[in-house]
Amino acid sequence: MEQISWNDFEKVELRVGTIISVEDFPEAKKSAYKITADFGEFGTKKSSAQIVTLYTKEELVGKKILGVINFPNKQIGPFQSEFLTTGFYREDGSVVLAVPDKEVPNGSKLG
Repeated sequence: MEQISWNDFEKVELRVGTIISVEDFPEAKKSAYKITADFGEFGTKKSSAQIVTLYTKEELVGKKILGVINFPNKQIGPFQSEFLTTGFYREDGSVVLAVPDKEVPNGSKLG
């Protein structure tokens, strides 16, 4: 594993957002949702997330998540992803979202 410096870590804008909408993404190569999240002072951003195995659209709306908001946008088929949704891969390939366990304001930085 490559080690990074504290300065490298500080460059990553890992911020809290609240999911405000979720749509199916039938054009994706792997099953995914299109999600929109509110990152407070950083605005609303969209992402593609391969989390359909463990989460329904209904349970995701209102959920707090952690997202990397300073990567360049990424074109995923016909969709422009504006942040990276973070999570943990399980052995079966499903993804468990990385989430704060207490209430924090949208836009708060992980540090």
